[in-house]
Amino acid sequence: MGMWVGRGRKARRCYGFDEIALVPGGTTINPNEVDTSWELGGKTYKVPIMAAAMDGVVDVRFAIEMARLGGIAVLNLDGIQTRYENPEEILKKIAKASSDEATKLVQSLYVKPIKEKLIEKRIKEIKKKKATVAVSTIPQNAERFGNIAQKAGADIFIIQSTVISVRHISKQYKVVDLKKFIRSMKIPVILGNCVTYNVALELMEAGASGILVGIGPGAACTTRGVLGIGVPQVTATSDASAARDFHYKKTGKYIPIITDGGMDSGGDICKA
Repeated sequence: MGMWVGRGRKARRCYGFDEIALVPGGTTINPNEVDTSWELGGKTYKVPIMAAAMDGVVDVRFAIEMARLGGIAVLNLDGIQTRYENPEEILKKIAKASSDEATKLVQSLYVKPIKEKLIEKRIKEIKKKKATVAVSTIPQNAERFGNIAQKAGADIFIIQSTVISVRHISKQYKVVDLKKFIRSMKIPVILGNCVTYNVALELMEAGASGILVGIGPGAACTTRGVLGIGVPQVTATSDASAARDFHYKKTGKYIPIITDGGMDSGGDICKA
């Protein structure tokens, strides 16, 4: 399988959304009667869309409105919302900054430490409106923020990094034991990001309630250009889905695959 790209090196053809199309089947259905609902951790959601945990996308008001419409918006616990009492003022500063000023400004703004009391406050602000509360943090902060988020009323906890694995190596900080952490949580834990069958399967075996798939396909992502890593999104999603199907046959547990990034149109969402 695959093609030779050099002596001793093989590669296979992979695909992005622009390179494929859906083939109509032998049965048609009224679009108004299509069921797009999905389930996570025993709860059903009407719209299969999650807004990314980006400071420029999700704040408290956005999360509340997204939940009202049937979807989920993920609040970034490592960002502006949990560092500043009035995040709107900070976001306005960033928006007004010139392209030459923006990088230094953002770097300076993110030096301020995260306040645990603001994590609790933001979660309760969303929860007060009876909206689903999904929050995200990097692996290094998972143990610190997980218990706070859970006690404050979060419904979904996401551990997300550019690339995640169950065998992370670091001498600079304590590496979170994903399996142990998930067992300690009473709410669903989503893990990401990954792009391969094997890693997706290992994350499911660690106890993930959902898997985020995608490295570098997003409009604001520079991973592929900076690090040279990634897999075209359709192939990555398909491989992770195959791992999910294997895991389901083996355990009876169905783990949602969440394709993260690279979608520019409604057609891309349908393909995903």
